[in-house]
Amino acid sequence: MPLNLFNSLTRSIEPFAPMNPDRVSMYVCGPTVYNYVHIGNARGPVVFGVLARLLRRHYPKLVYARNITDVDDKINQAAIDQQVPITAITDKFAAAYREHMGALGVDLPDLEPHATAHIPQIVAMCERLIEAGHAYAAEGHVLFAVETYPEYGQLSRRSTDEMLAGARVEVAPYKRNAGDFVLWKPSTPELPGWDSPWGRGRPGWHIECSAMCEAAFGDTIDIHCGGIDLQFPHHENEIAQSVCAHGGQPFARWWLHNGMLNMDGRKMSKSLGNVFRIDEVLSTHPAEALRLALMSAHYRQPLDWTDGLIEQCVRTLDRLYGTLRDLVGIDAKVGAIPEAVESALLDDLNTPQALAALSAIAAEARKADTDADRARLKSDLLSGGFALGLLQQDPAAWFARGTEGSALDAAAIDARVQERHAAKLARDFARADAIRKELADQGIEIEDTPQGPRWKVAAK
Repeated sequence: MPLNLFNSLTRSIEPFAPMNPDRVSMYVCGPTVYNYVHIGNARGPVVFGVLARLLRRHYPKLVYARNITDVDDKINQAAIDQQVPITAITDKFAAAYREHMGALGVDLPDLEPHATAHIPQIVAMCERLIEAGHAYAAEGHVLFAVETYPEYGQLSRRSTDEMLAGARVEVAPYKRNAGDFVLWKPSTPELPGWDSPWGRGRPGWHIECSAMCEAAFGDTIDIHCGGIDLQFPHHENEIAQSVCAHGGQPFARWWLHNGMLNMDGRKMSKSLGNVFRIDEVLSTHPAEALRLALMSAHYRQPLDWTDGLIEQCVRTLDRLYGTLRDLVGIDAKVGAIPEAVESALLDDLNTPQALAALSAIAAEARKADTDADRARLKSDLLSGGFALGLLQQDPAAWFARGTEGSALDAAAIDARVQERHAAKLARDFARADAIRKELADQGIEIEDTPQGPRWKVAAK
């Protein structure tokens, strides 16, 4: 079965075929590192990380890049406010981003280009655009002349008037047209800056990704990914400046955009006060449940983020890890991805269908009555989980989550569970019930099974 992906540029699902199977290129817009990112910022890295794993199974020589934007007005302001160099801000939050993505099971990219490491490439691209008549210098700025690129707006399907009406357009006397956007801008002494033909300055946001893509992959890349909120103006501007800088060559052959997270039906945004920082969410919920939640809807659709969704994902993982715990004595390893899981992912990264297939495998495993079937299905469960970045920890670790460093650690819980079991065997039901209540008061649930008593941390 071929890999079919929805291309935002053509608004259709198309069979994916790379330009060069020996070097498949994929670029994902990364964070601007001025603060901790919010949980909505994690959806793209999670779902497109699944895509990277999928691509790598079919094209082992995939090169996956995810950038770090480490020069930006918000970074500059944070550095001024704290009276530190911008690197004190960017290094801290880039490290935090990697840590938090790792907690969510997101693989590191093959390349992690930083904007500040590509200033020469940015300046060179600006010079080429000026030489080709697609950009102009004015009062220390370099601006892209939108009217020189007739296809502007093709990705977002917006007319120039619509784009101007819907964008925060800076009114500036040095602009030839209101829609022209900044490629380079001057820096004052207190701001970071680099020498250029137009004086000391710094890059605009959009040109950074174009230059980093060019440095990593050349004129054209196979797949470009990002949130739907970046489609305009960021991705629209990337296309315009890259195509014009490369003599009309296409910039990206496939554009993939993930939907946004909503809270109570409204987009998660700082202006609405409904943003949840990822470090805060990770401190209160299991990371694997958050990962599952981010994959629970198709990546192109909006996702309603609620406590109920996370609780549901915890229960789902309880069932899946419970199945693996029941099979703990069965020898099985990660192998080939089960066909039902792989075919779902090949169908435009249909993670809900892949998750349903994983649950079906677990249900079949619970009914298996031979060791051979149990081993096969356990391997399928682990392998399907690997494709989705799930079920790779020891089941005991999953069920013991949250007990680390507490007064009641896993060993103490085990001892109390066995004490209760002994009380039941001795028909001392009052003692058994008292231990159950004691543990329940501390957030521990006991489950009596044919294989003996099991325990888990109760969902919050």
